Amino acid sequence: MRVLTVTGQGREQIPTSLATVKLGVEVSGDTAEAAQQVAAEQSSAVVELLRDRQVSQLETTGIRLNPQYRQVNEQNQVVAYLATNTVSFEVPSDAVGPLLDAAVAAGATRIQTVTFKASDEAVTAARDVALQQAVADAQAQADAVLSVLNLNAEEIISIQIGGAQRPTPIPAPRQAQPAKKAAVAASTPVVAGEQTIRATVTLQIRY
Repeated sequence: MRVLTVTGQGREQIPTSLATVKLGVEVSGDTAEAAQQVAAEQSSAVVELLRDRQVSQLETTGIRLNPQYRQVNEQNQVVAYLATNTVSFEVPSDAVGPLLDAAVAAGATRIQTVTFKASDEAVTAARDVALQQAVADAQAQADAVLSVLNLNAEEIISIQIGGAQRPTPIPAPRQAQPAKKAAVAASTPVVAGEQTIRATVTLQIRY
């Protein structure tokens, strides 16, 4: 039995519409209790803001309290305590910039990462398009080869479908600075970008 194997590729680009944000509060204090108390107060204000903005998937991702040391006469001495509380949440991509600014104003001092993704519905639809393109590509390759050799395709005896890939674009992490008074407050620019959904289809064709 004579079999021709061809692999077609397809891809579809879609805009990202959701952002996952990780941010928090990092403060230092002379005592562990003082540092943790300030962190708790500022974190509570940030969480209240996020709930008011009705973000989704809001959860605490880290709570840390660490002593800070300095060498004095070749000995480590505790000079302060560093308290860090972090949260993560999802929000529409077009709301990220203003929300980051509001979070910093409410007390956030760290913006760790902002990642973007398309909705599940958009990814599913794009994958279907990519698969259709991959099938057409594979068939076009087979037709081209068989035509040159004056052969005819008889039937497809095997179909293998490759999984769609959905890479997540990640902008450079941004370290938040304490809010400063200014005559004109600029909003943080955020560009969500696009995702490329790829698929492959391998056909085995008897000829």
